[in-house]
Amino acid sequence: MGWILLLVSLWPLSPLMPERLDIDHIIKNWPFEPGVISARKVTAADGREVLQMRIEMGLLQMEVSGRPDGERPEGLETYLDFILQQSLTRDPEFILTEDEAFEIDREFLQYYHRRICLLALREFPQAVADADHTLAMMDFAAAHSPDPQWTLSHEQYRPFVHFHRAQAAALIQLQKSGPEEAIEEIERGLQQLREVLTGFEAEDQLEEDELVQQLVELKESLREEYKVGATLSEQLSDAIASEEYERAARLRDEIAKRPKKR
Repeated sequence: MGWILLLVSLWPLSPLMPERLDIDHIIKNWPFEPGVISARKVTAADGREVLQMRIEMGLLQMEVSGRPDGERPEGLETYLDFILQQSLTRDPEFILTEDEAFEIDREFLQYYHRRICLLALREFPQAVADADHTLAMMDFAAAHSPDPQWTLSHEQYRPFVHFHRAQAAALIQLQKSGPEEAIEEIERGLQQLREVLTGFEAEDQLEEDELVQQLVELKESLREEYKVGATLSEQLSDAIASEEYERAARLRDEIAKRPKKR
């Protein structure tokens, strides 16, 4: 593990300085709750919205769009954008340098913190976008990893990211298109999650995985609350399994008539 260089500022703290530097007033009015994601949107002094997350010894503040820390690596929106641009001029099999791997780690962590805040605040479209960004980073990191252990340090969280994405995508569909489409979105998420989990668990144990069980519970709770029977996709799968090809064709036509998702 490398050493972290600590730079101690000698900038004088003048008693005449007008601005307030402590955050006591925020901490006292926003108690920390262990085990709870406490997040909120607030308006900064310049009028822009920012996300805040209460942590045990203070708070994190993040931008609501672009990179959470507000930086623009080499003028681009994210470090992933930058390293993808760099990869166009390098050998396709190139290996990330130590500095590049460090910057990817930084961006992983920032997007994780913002994603859980967005989910807590029910900002589902952006939570999906942030999950997609993280999955794209994982793919790139795995393809150019300097070390298998470094790859695993990210890949172990891939099921968790898919779980978050499936939750958020389903709740978007619930608000936009209704419970049947939300249930089908969960089914798609479950399929992706099971595929990812096969790299970590035996196939006969997938249904016992906690993330799989939570998505199944969400699906069944929606089915019960909104009185939804078998969805069109589920009916189609059943028709194909039963070799009822005419019924399957009719169901495909019904599915094709649905408005296309944006």
